[in-house]
Amino acid sequence: MGVLLNIIYLIATVTFIVGLKMLGHPETAKKGNLIAAAGMGLAILGTVFVHELEVPPLIYILVGIAILIGSIIGWLIAIKVEMTKMPELVSLFNGFGGASAALIGLVEYGKNVTNATQSMTIVSGIIIGAITFSGSLIAWGKLNGTLKSVVRIPYYNIVNNITIIGIIIFAAFMVASSVDSQLFLYALLAAGLIYGILFVLPIGGADMPVVISLLNSLTGIAAAITGILYNNMVMLVGGILVGSAGIILTVAMCKAMNRTLGSVIFGAFGGAAATAGENKALGSIKSTTASDAAIMMNYANNVVIVPGYGLAVAQAQHVIHELEGILIKRGVNVKYAIHPVAGRMPGHMNVLLAESNVEYNMLVEMEDINPQFSNTDIVLVVGANDVVNPAAHNNPASPIYGMPILDVENAKHIIVNKRSMNAGYAGIENELFYNTKTSMLFGDAKAALTDLVAEMKNI
Repeated sequence: MGVLLNIIYLIATVTFIVGLKMLGHPETAKKGNLIAAAGMGLAILGTVFVHELEVPPLIYILVGIAILIGSIIGWLIAIKVEMTKMPELVSLFNGFGGASAALIGLVEYGKNVTNATQSMTIVSGIIIGAITFSGSLIAWGKLNGTLKSVVRIPYYNIVNNITIIGIIIFAAFMVASSVDSQLFLYALLAAGLIYGILFVLPIGGADMPVVISLLNSLTGIAAAITGILYNNMVMLVGGILVGSAGIILTVAMCKAMNRTLGSVIFGAFGGAAATAGENKALGSIKSTTASDAAIMMNYANNVVIVPGYGLAVAQAQHVIHELEGILIKRGVNVKYAIHPVAGRMPGHMNVLLAESNVEYNMLVEMEDINPQFSNTDIVLVVGANDVVNPAAHNNPASPIYGMPILDVENAKHIIVNKRSMNAGYAGIENELFYNTKTSMLFGDAKAALTDLVAEMKNI
């Protein structure tokens, strides 16, 4: 049985690696996800049924019921969730992974309290799992709007540092003294949960993509710790893959925002929303209509579409694909400019546009599209804000200064679709809206684009 189980774990491990590799490209991501899911299913079945332990039939029944309930809930959520809700769903599921690691630690601590190595592993899993769980719930609340983007806690850096140092000292005491106390154990769990809340609560909404990646990495680390505890190869490898991928992605997101991980954690930004009308420092805005925008785009040779979170909220990806098709039929060269942190999680825009069957070769990354803007007749910005804000280049006092952005201000004409003049997640004015080349097409993205498509058909 042991040999068979190891073979099953080896196969599952290979599927994880292959699936993760395939997730790096939109055209293979779906297949990669299915392969990795199949590997996880195989690992679960192997763990439950292929072992050398004597297990009462009742346990098999309870495990089977748990797997069935979890599968049904996961399936129902997956088929019903909107693309706009995907980041918060990822955050929520990530939190459950951390909770699992913490619960395993609570169960196993008493059995291994005299083994310093094992008890250190267990308390580490409890702490990391608890931080991940509560932190992910706070991130989920920020993403769905239940919680304010930024909650200012007085002296939060000092409070957070004292809390985490206290947790480490307390955990070290438990390991060193081999204390077997449920009270101490649950106190450690509570401290981890509190720190997770304190850790994420002050971080601004603009930094949520980074926070999600970091918390995802912590979940992987917690899973790897559990794999060490059980000497389970598939949990160890899976955890290492998730943890390392999360760290790599976190670093990439920080780079895309020109922010260090430390500045994300300790220097959250966000502020009051901008107001419509005239800004004495920046100038005045110029609005347009769907009819005027259609005429401009009809006579353009090169059009670049910049999708943002507003496109996802309005579920306008199918309409914009229709607009793209009309332009291409009229001989217009159309491309999509994709910023690494557009939306609420890495790859959000890629997945959203793939959902509407936009060809992958039309999606151009920031580094490749920026040199092309100077030869672009019209840029259509749909629901994007901070990622096209020239303040990142022009204003050293801006909190996003130095952040790599899409250089849409270099285009000949700019059409920006937004519901209002409200600020983006960074909470600051967007200089692009006041550019003399910019025309604001106000309204819900789906409604505005539908009107634009109708006008294009009438020309």
